Amino acid sequence: MKKKSVKLYNVIFPIWMLIIVPTTWLIVLPANFAIDLLVMLITLKCMKVPNIRQHTFPVIFAVWGMGFLADILGALGLTFSTMMVSLSLNPAPAWWTEIMDAVSFHPFKNIVAFLIVTLFVILTAVLIFLANYFLCFHGIKLEKPQRKRLALSLAVFTAPYLFYLPTEWFLNRVSVL
Repeated sequence: MKKKSVKLYNVIFPIWMLIIVPTTWLIVLPANFAIDLLVMLITLKCMKVPNIRQHTFPVIFAVWGMGFLADILGALGLTFSTMMVSLSLNPAPAWWTEIMDAVSFHPFKNIVAFLIVTLFVILTAVLIFLANYFLCFHGIKLEKPQRKRLALSLAVFTAPYLFYLPTEWFLNRVSVL
C-alpha cells in the first residue's frame, strides 16, 4: 500500500512577525490602538457629535481588542480554509500550488489569490462592524444611525489590509532557526 504524502501550504500573514519577532508586539499593539482611536475621533467629529471624549474613551479598549480579535480570526479563517482545500486536493495540483504560493507570499501575482485574500479582508471587516455595533457601542449614548456609521467607519478604515502585504519582501530579512 502506497502512502500519500501530504504537503501543507501555510498561509503567511503578517501575524507571523508577531511570533518570529516578539518585539513586533511593541509596535503593532500601540499602532493598532492609535489607528482605532484616530478613526473614532475623526468619524465622531465628522458626524458633529458633541462631547466626543465621553463617546470614545469608555469604549476604545473594547473596540481595539475586538478589532485585533477580528484580525486574528480573519487570518486563521484564511489559513484554515485554504489548508482544508489543499488537503482535499491531495495531491495538490500545480495550479492550486501556484495559487497558494501567491496567497502566502504575494497576493497580487495571481487574480484568484487576490480574490481569496479580498474575501477574507471583507469578512474580517464585517466581523469588525458586527463586534463594534452590537458589543462595543451598546453602552454609549449615540443614536442607532450614528452607531452604525461609526461601526462602518471602523470596519472600512481598520480592515486588515495587511493581508495584501507581500510577505516575500520580508523572507530574506528574517531568519528562523
